[in-house]
Amino acid sequence: MENVEEIRLAGLASVAAAASPESLREVRSSLLGAKGVVPRLFKELASAPAAERKVLGQVVNELKVQWEAAIAERQQALADAVAVLPGGFDVTQPGRAPAAGGLHPIVQVMYDLNDAFRSLNFEVFDGPEISSELFDFDRLNFPPDHPARESMDTYWLEGYAGRRGGDRLCLRPHLTGASVRYMLSHPPPFRFVYPGRVYRNESTDAGHERAFFQYEALIVDKRVPFSAGKVMVNTVLETVFGRQVKTRLRTGFFPFVEPGFEIDMQCLGCDGAGCSICKRVGWLEVMPGGPPHPNVLRAGGLDPAAWEGFYVNVGLDRLVMMRYGINDVRLFHGADLRFLSQFK
Repeated sequence: MENVEEIRLAGLASVAAAASPESLREVRSSLLGAKGVVPRLFKELASAPAAERKVLGQVVNELKVQWEAAIAERQQALADAVAVLPGGFDVTQPGRAPAAGGLHPIVQVMYDLNDAFRSLNFEVFDGPEISSELFDFDRLNFPPDHPARESMDTYWLEGYAGRRGGDRLCLRPHLTGASVRYMLSHPPPFRFVYPGRVYRNESTDAGHERAFFQYEALIVDKRVPFSAGKVMVNTVLETVFGRQVKTRLRTGFFPFVEPGFEIDMQCLGCDGAGCSICKRVGWLEVMPGGPPHPNVLRAGGLDPAAWEGFYVNVGLDRLVMMRYGINDVRLFHGADLRFLSQFK
């Protein structure tokens, strides 16, 4: 008690010398903690003369208050010193979570379909986006003068004008040519799907884009009943819409299938009653399909007398539009994060 002033100054000096919050906590414990200086001084008061205890008690209390104030001031000074780093970064501000990316809605549905078909023992195949007239027309049974060679609005690569067949390159206008590529490089039987982007030189509007996604599936075996094709169609639609969807097959012409079918689904907007979405007929055309034409099987190196199969070709963008109620396909390809972030 005889050296209270020296003790006070020494305590203030140790507080001022604390260079970090951790060292300041150690100083506080040594001065004010259960085994610190202040409790020890209060214990010494018991041996002081009774007449001096009150005065000495006030001195120790004042010492405690000074140290507490000095510690609080030093704590704030240390916080201020690290709060604003070079560049104006304020560590005391609440953190901001990094922006999390997400899959594009069309890609997500594509992955869902891949998983569904893998569960049916299908392989996922990926063909090249730069193809040729040979694979996309010649080997798919398109005659040389067939109007579809022009109506596909194909992007032909510059520098290949006047060439024919495999020497005339293009951006693939559809995925079906990849089926022949697969058949030529794999032994039968086949059970595979091939999703991807295709390209057509056409005017864009709410229902059309120059680059869009298709999803095809093909099964080839010694015996492929129509029920196998029905399973593929139902797998696609149930995966996309999350419930069973009624379908029907109408005859239609496509050079690469024989016979060919237009495959319709019952409108989900009106459950078949008729509405503006389905133009009051209760049905929506969603995909073509049918058994591969014998000439396509021959192009793939197979004997059509021994092998048969079933195709389906899905316009994936339009199915995703129906799934989410989107009325303009261009929104999917506009890279507007305000739109795309809704599908995370």
